[in-house]
Amino acid sequence: MNQKTLLGYLGLFGAVSVGIGEFLLHYSDQVLTTEGTFMFFGHVPISHLYYGHFFAMLGLPFYYAGYLHVYKMLRSGQKTLASIVLGLGFVAFSVGGVWIGSRGFMGSIVHLHSDIPVTTFDIIVGHYSALMENLVQFLRVFILLLSIAFATAILKGGTEYRKWMAFFNPITVLLFFVAIGTIIPWIGKFTIPILMNITHIVIFSLSLYQLKTNLKS
Repeated sequence: MNQKTLLGYLGLFGAVSVGIGEFLLHYSDQVLTTEGTFMFFGHVPISHLYYGHFFAMLGLPFYYAGYLHVYKMLRSGQKTLASIVLGLGFVAFSVGGVWIGSRGFMGSIVHLHSDIPVTTFDIIVGHYSALMENLVQFLRVFILLLSIAFATAILKGGTEYRKWMAFFNPITVLLFFVAIGTIIPWIGKFTIPILMNITHIVIFSLSLYQLKTNLKS
């Protein structure tokens, strides 16, 4: 197994592990219907919050390996754009790691909301939203910029990707699954809580497929 292949599988493992963790952290039958900010956590068992947190923390570092794999697949033709993708990927998942690392703790606070004065609970939610939920907006910007650099590098040519891979950039794949989840809610309740991880499972899998094809030719 060469280095690029190993890094790709490590990235895929990371996406699966974080996906399992985020699913445990966020999923319940009421995830899309519960009213009140973060109140959906009240339907997530405490044990799921703990297991989900540690699955996510276990897998998170392997996302960096996945982006090193993507970098190596791009750099043969577009080294500057490949470096941009790598840098944005590292920043995006550093920000995302801070965010997901806070979810289990916020969920445990929601489980105690009936023991906390309403005003105090609202203040906690407000502070958490300001400190953590705003990170999601930065994450989306980084993923958008990363996707533009990724698609541009492939379309310019010379990389180890076929040009159709430009369509399977993170933002396009993400929006596809958002649309599916919105149109078909019974699917959305399973996919929407883990959209970023599903997106990268698709990307890393397709990337490994293309690498395997290249090695055979």
